[in-house]
Amino acid sequence: MSASPDRHFDVVIVGAGAIGAAMAALLLRRNVCAPGRVALIADRFAAAPPPDADWDLRVFALSRASERLLKACAVWDALPRQRVHAFESMCVWDASGEPQGQGSLRFDCAEIGEPNLGYIVDGASLQWQCLQAARGAGAVLLEAELAGIAGADTHVSVALRDGRELSGQLLIAADGPKSKTRDLLGIETAGHAYHQDALVAQVRTAKPHGNTAWQRFLGSGPLAFLPLPDGRSSIVWSAALPEAARLRGLAPAAFSAALTQASGGVLGDCELTSAPASFPLQLQYALEYVRPRAVLLGDAAHVVHPLAGQGLNLGLLDCAALAEILGQAGNAGFFGEHRLLRRYERWRRSENLLAAGALDGLERLFSTPDPLTRGLRSAGLRAVGKAPFIKRRLAQRALGIIGDVPRFLQVDTQGS
Repeated sequence: MSASPDRHFDVVIVGAGAIGAAMAALLLRRNVCAPGRVALIADRFAAAPPPDADWDLRVFALSRASERLLKACAVWDALPRQRVHAFESMCVWDASGEPQGQGSLRFDCAEIGEPNLGYIVDGASLQWQCLQAARGAGAVLLEAELAGIAGADTHVSVALRDGRELSGQLLIAADGPKSKTRDLLGIETAGHAYHQDALVAQVRTAKPHGNTAWQRFLGSGPLAFLPLPDGRSSIVWSAALPEAARLRGLAPAAFSAALTQASGGVLGDCELTSAPASFPLQLQYALEYVRPRAVLLGDAAHVVHPLAGQGLNLGLLDCAALAEILGQAGNAGFFGEHRLLRRYERWRRSENLLAAGALDGLERLFSTPDPLTRGLRSAGLRAVGKAPFIKRRLAQRALGIIGDVPRFLQVDTQGS
């Protein structure tokens, strides 16, 4: 497999979701690659959301580290302000407790000296602006289906379904949990299905959300209310497959009543303002992140339970770590060196496995109906609530302002 000279790139990225597009923009904005030297391949590129569209059913809770990365990509300031909403506090409680009493835990941005605990961002707007940032920085967008991959000592060759061929110093797989690139590279995955679906929808509530993210742990899975700027909330309701199927079949009024009951009435009566959608939940992790001249990012490398909203944040940290390591290489010819890519793998695989294990453990802990376990859960939440240092560290870790964070995300990159 060979590629003509005008089809040779420093980096070829497969997948043009938020992760792949942000990776392209980051490499170019940080001058790791020159304009025209990064290719972004996707079966289909996202279209611009209509200006009058409602919020996308996909919303993301973005950390401070993700905010800084998106500033470095020239994405953050391009996001429509009406599609970004800061939240200032978070309340987590067990179904056997009360949101303001025993068995609950509350985080507030003032306790950690931050202006907020993160942002709720519209998914369609984020994907579009990441794509625009990649295009504006000089990425070459190629709409085509991946057909094959062939590695060599000095480059990797990529065949597209339409007959085009190209090559690069490095291939990046950012094509999601069912990554075709990962399969072609022969990288296996492990994990398990949760036998749950996550139902997502927008709802109006009788009580104001108070710029607070609310999460109740039910026996069948967590229920989260994420605040939107117009007073509504976006829900993520994880339920066992039979229950999720039953809920999807309910009329809007019956679904709203079930949601009010499941939330314990924390925000009063709920009213659906969009038809609910759902997606299956799983834990999945790649057994390896790298091959010679190839590397995995985001959901192609790891898929976690959404109970803490960390999936996209982990993927963006992958982008930042890889960009930092490639930037230190200094020469595109070294991008695919296995030694260099292994540094990325050791860094991010350990961090991602730690996060995946913690989220999996929380899901198991809070979905156990055993009365003794339920008592231990409540006691644990009370203990953390009475330990300001532990609460502070948990909130800082979730924001991405402590831990093994890439150096350029440890300070605000506004204007970079």
